[in-house]
Amino acid sequence: MTDPDRAARLSLRRHRAFATGLLAVMAGLAAAALALPPSPAAAILEAAARAGFIGGLADWFAVTALFRHPLGLPIPHTAILPRQKQRLGRALGRFVATRVFTETEVAGLLHRIDLPEILRRFLSDPQAARPAAAALATLLPRLLATVEDGRARRMVARIAPRLLGGPGAGIVVARALRGLVEGGRHQEAFGFVLGEFRTLLEGREEALRAAIEERVREQGGRLVGWAMGATIARRVLAALNAEMDRIGPDGSELRLAFDEWVRREITRLEEDPARAAELGAAIRRVVAHETVLAWLWDVWARLRHALEADLTRQHSRVTDWMEGALANLGTLLAEDAPTRARLDGAAGRIAASLLPSAQTRLADFIAEVVAGWDSATITENLELRVGPDLQFVRINGTLVGFLAGGMLEAGLLLAGRL
Repeated sequence: MTDPDRAARLSLRRHRAFATGLLAVMAGLAAAALALPPSPAAAILEAAARAGFIGGLADWFAVTALFRHPLGLPIPHTAILPRQKQRLGRALGRFVATRVFTETEVAGLLHRIDLPEILRRFLSDPQAARPAAAALATLLPRLLATVEDGRARRMVARIAPRLLGGPGAGIVVARALRGLVEGGRHQEAFGFVLGEFRTLLEGREEALRAAIEERVREQGGRLVGWAMGATIARRVLAALNAEMDRIGPDGSELRLAFDEWVRREITRLEEDPARAAELGAAIRRVVAHETVLAWLWDVWARLRHALEADLTRQHSRVTDWMEGALANLGTLLAEDAPTRARLDGAAGRIAASLLPSAQTRLADFIAEVVAGWDSATITENLELRVGPDLQFVRINGTLVGFLAGGMLEAGLLLAGRL
């Protein structure tokens, strides 16, 4: 495998060789100055070389002591970083979590990456949207199957009546009915019910006639029933059929009365909390009934089995539907700026809510990773990153010592002559 730190190793090796070579140059200059005939220049060179060598040697000791024991000697207060790796890990973790991974930085990152645009491009690409739709579709049966687990089923049985029959259920029903009424759908439903009722009357006309005749005999006696029962039954049925004929789709007194009653009840549900609560309680009782629950679970099971069967087909309708839904979402993100803004804001709020926990986990994670390093690993990792810069400390110390020693010796010689 290619060493990812190869360039850093070469850089450290070059800088270290240069700093060590400069130290050797100082030693060579000091030795050469001793061999020269006595003179002010030789004295200045010797003093400068000695100061440079001592400065470079001191800085070599300081730099080396950060990472290891100089010359392998267990000198106190050396090999500082390996011995303090746990404290270093905690400090580094806190710094990254609180100074780098901040709410401002995360919000700026989310704004720069433009999450709505990324999502739009993904959903607009059929080659990406189709696999995503297939993956989501395969999750549906598993999700539905988990609800049939015993504990989940009991939990849903407890929660569903409360959700569907809570204090706001009446308001929800009122709003739904208001939409139906504004669209005239309530009259369609009323017409359907009347049509079914008329079909029922036509099919049971003989039975109704017999029932009316029997009722007349019970109330008026056998003689009245024999004389007038058939006539009364025929007239009642004729009047009922005539009334049904007058209820046309364009309006009638019964339809107008039904429309007025529906609108009045909707208003009561919207304005009267007691009425809304009463409807909610009624819905809760219906949903909580064992028969209704059994029917709902039967519908649930049938839906899951239908989904499973559909997903086995080559051209799954569920997958096609999900792919279309994802494509519609991509179109919405492309054309609707408020939706993009809401998605961006939601991502920011979610990130802000999760950030404190993420900061703690990140700090702990960094501390655990650093604490888990052995001494050789932490020494190598740290030295590879900061070692080249620290070699310049050695180089600068050597050069500064050389210049300072030479200037000091020159100043002393000048003062002696004066």
